[in-house]
Amino acid sequence: LTSQWQENEYLWIIFTAFLCLSGCSSSQLSYSVSEEVNKGTVVGNLPKDLNLNVQDLESRELRVISSNSKTYFDVNLRTGNLFVNERIDREELCPHMVKCLLHAQVVLINPMTAHRIEIEILDINDNAPAFVEKKHFINISESSLTGERYPLPVAVDADIGNNAVKSYKLNQNEHFSLDVQSGGEHGLSAELVLQKALDRETHSVITLLLTAIDGGKPPKSGSLQIIVHVLDSNDNIPNFSQSLYKVSVKENTPLGTPIIKLNATDMDEGINAKILYSFIKRGNVDPSNMFELHSETGEITLKANLDYEETRAYEIRVQAKDQGTSPRSAYAKLLIELIDVNDNAPEISVSSLMAPVKEDAEFGTIVAFITVSDKDAGNNGATNCKIVGSGPFKLNSNYKNDYSLVVNGRLDREITSAHNVTITATDEGSPPLSDTKIITVLVADVNDNTPRFTEPVIYINVKENRPLNSKIYTIHAFDPDLEENAKVSYKLLDTSYKNIPVTSILNINSETGDIVNLQPFNYEELKTFQFKVQATDSGVPPLSNNVTVKVLILDENDNAPTILAPYSEHGSVNSETIPYSSEAGYFVTKIRAVDSDSGYNALLNYHLSEPKGNNLFRIGTSTGEIRTKRRMSDNDLKTHPLVVLVSDNGEPSLSATVSIEVVVVESTADVQTQFRHVPIKEENFTDLNLYLLIAIVSVSVIFLLSLITLIAVRCHRTDGTFSKYGAPMITTHPDGSWSYSKATQQYDVCFSSDTLKSDVMVFPAPFPHVDAELISINGEEPFTRNQTLPNTNKVGYRCDYGFIFYFTFELKYRHVKFGFLFFLIFTSGAHFYECQQFQQAPPSLILLRQGTL
Repeated sequence: LTSQWQENEYLWIIFTAFLCLSGCSSSQLSYSVSEEVNKGTVVGNLPKDLNLNVQDLESRELRVISSNSKTYFDVNLRTGNLFVNERIDREELCPHMVKCLLHAQVVLINPMTAHRIEIEILDINDNAPAFVEKKHFINISESSLTGERYPLPVAVDADIGNNAVKSYKLNQNEHFSLDVQSGGEHGLSAELVLQKALDRETHSVITLLLTAIDGGKPPKSGSLQIIVHVLDSNDNIPNFSQSLYKVSVKENTPLGTPIIKLNATDMDEGINAKILYSFIKRGNVDPSNMFELHSETGEITLKANLDYEETRAYEIRVQAKDQGTSPRSAYAKLLIELIDVNDNAPEISVSSLMAPVKEDAEFGTIVAFITVSDKDAGNNGATNCKIVGSGPFKLNSNYKNDYSLVVNGRLDREITSAHNVTITATDEGSPPLSDTKIITVLVADVNDNTPRFTEPVIYINVKENRPLNSKIYTIHAFDPDLEENAKVSYKLLDTSYKNIPVTSILNINSETGDIVNLQPFNYEELKTFQFKVQATDSGVPPLSNNVTVKVLILDENDNAPTILAPYSEHGSVNSETIPYSSEAGYFVTKIRAVDSDSGYNALLNYHLSEPKGNNLFRIGTSTGEIRTKRRMSDNDLKTHPLVVLVSDNGEPSLSATVSIEVVVVESTADVQTQFRHVPIKEENFTDLNLYLLIAIVSVSVIFLLSLITLIAVRCHRTDGTFSKYGAPMITTHPDGSWSYSKATQQYDVCFSSDTLKSDVMVFPAPFPHVDAELISINGEEPFTRNQTLPNTNKVGYRCDYGFIFYFTFELKYRHVKFGFLFFLIFTSGAHFYECQQFQQAPPSLILLRQGTL
């Protein structure tokens, strides 16, 4: 499903781009199909309706694209029929909609055209009317008048139109009839109408059946059971068992203790006989503040603490009322007398609480004033006050029962923003009574914390070619302070990379910390850089902190492979010759290519397009070497055009091609090395070019003189002989590298396949190469080429002691490249060696041939 969605999304992008570029308008086709039809049901024929040729559907890649997550319709490319691909449920697609439409696009590629399809989903009667509840209860008093109406529940039908609910009916009965009303677009509604007076003593419960019927063919229906309860009329008054209730209670009675239970009766039945008890409020005295009266049982319990010193007795009026339609009531009096005991505990009150205390408050700072009081007298009224537990506060006694709460320790809002101070006051009575008060002391913030970053160094991975002004990262610093002290703003410090200010590359949102790029990134030019971000809070004075951000540019496959010389000329067809007597595996040529990307994006593969006629050639997928697969035959062509495709391993893969024409000749004498000359574009040689050339030549001469001097000193120190070290040796390898070695040392000289960018790297390597054979040169005797080792392509030579120096210099000015090549040979004898290319070596392999100095 994911791949299909991605494909649809891709086609939508193509379609949108096509409309934007062409500016054409698409036509629209309209179809209709019923819901719940079988899969494969034909909706219409697209070629017929669009005037298309059925045979062109596959070649033009006709597709049906829908914005729905499910593919409800598809097309048969052989017949052009648009058919149902998945089950269609109209109620699921278009709930509560009169008209259900599905839209899709018919897209044809080569050339690209688009047509809009509108398919109406027709409703069928596949849903029966249904009621939300199984039973519906109605309470009707036996005193109700005829003609009274009672609304009934409405049936729900997921279908629409004629398939929706069209009528209701009620079963036959003597008391009720049904009135059905039309609500237009809102459907039908039904009401129950009382036709005959009810008598609870005759029928206390009446059961009815309501049926909803839709307009489908055949019709479907649903039923609801209606239960009518006939209620009794209220014709009796409640009666208390006593007109005056009297009770005595100790003032230290625990809360919730039952005080007395009232009793009243009613001669009616059901709800008319159900009695609820309540207090009657008189003036500003509300008995419910002190006592709790259970409304159904008539039990009175103690709700608040009693105090004989304040009130010695409570006189309360109570009411008993039934729950009939017209409720009736009775009244009585309740007298509660208190018995005095020593029950007053100390009371703690905070007379003054200061504003939140700053976290840098000094010791002794007053936080609150506390007063302790006790209504008892003598020892029962004497109190002692203290703080429970430990903390940064203490109580100081000011006068008698007055205290002050002061700071007695260091406060830190970031650790504890609020302190709950528990204060206990205890009297000296027997048994002693006490009171506890919890005071919440808020700690106010001061700017004593710098913004903090989650990491000391933040690493950001950014893909190259990212669009301008796109967010690459969000810096976040946390400040444990509050409000303005914790409000952090961000800025880039005034740093630069390669003399380029970071502010010209990146920008940061001072409020959100979002970092956006102001310039595109190019991995081939810039792989990594770093900068610093400063986070500053808004406190007074402001505090700040810095973090180092390292940006790593990730490579994308945005460079296609480049074919190197001698096959780099664009649009040219290169020619190679091979003898008719070539064996299988005969080396024809080697294709070299480079890719400016890195990693898998620069890993190249070589593929050979199949030539016409017999399959005669093959190419190494990683080396680019073209060789013969077999011996020549008389049936083979004399000229073989080859197309080499060089592709990288990026996503998506990029490629380049080169054309080579291989000509078969009769003998090896006809095989000649092809020298290709790349046309040189004439350019204006300005004064600046002349100055650059003079500077380059000067630097080169100085370098060569220094190098010659160093070699002379080196040779002088060795006493002019190297016999004890053994003859030096130069070994070549199939990847285009050389090895120079003596008896005890060996150096590998490696060249990149990209000769326009190569540098010389000389590094020690193990000696000798066990897989390379050497040819000795004795005095003036000429030498011959050594045989190639099995399964290798390595040829080695031994020569007189000497040094070979090769380096390149490249300068780019106004998109013009100046390249200079220096190749020098220094020997200890009177011989020099000129370059010769051999057949069995790679094209880049340079061997030596003896000559006269």
